Amino acid sequence: MSLVELIAQADERGLAASGLACLDRCVPLLGGDDELLRPLWASLADTGDWAAGLEAARGKLGGGEDPAEDEAAVLARRMLDAAPAVPDAGEVRVWADACSVASLQIHRILDPAVGDTAVDGCREGRTEGVPPLVAAELRRQITVLEVLAGHGTAGLRRALEVSVEGRRVLRAVVSRRARGRS
Repeated sequence: MSLVELIAQADERGLAASGLACLDRCVPLLGGDDELLRPLWASLADTGDWAAGLEAARGKLGGGEDPAEDEAAVLARRMLDAAPAVPDAGEVRVWADACSVASLQIHRILDPAVGDTAVDGCREGRTEGVPPLVAAELRRQITVLEVLAGHGTAGLRRALEVSVEGRRVLRAVVSRRARGRS
């Protein structure tokens, strides 16, 4: 099943986790630490307050786009800024879909082996020629949605593990990129 189809079939919690996982993997671009979004993950497990966690994350990362930020960081900041204050079905579906696209675009920007495959095409299942970093992000997004569809709240731990793995990969890419610029 394609990523677009999985997003279309996901419930509120799956959509919120999908969007959050995309944002979580891109936090290194904003200078955030590994624990920054934990309160939001807790709220999806019904042990936290989404709105308070979102406000705290925005507060720690500062508000609005910085003109000095590169394109990848701007996309990550937009994911955070666009997060709905309350993860209800309508708003969270739009946000999760936008986060999916933004995260894939970020990975495409950062991939040294950039291919010509459009992000929309790979989300619909056309993956021929997709650069490795983008392909890995696509697999993570699909995994998060499949785990949550199959296991509900119990799948949140695995979704978080997938997100942490992706965050580590992106942090390494960002670090390598920074060393290359200096």
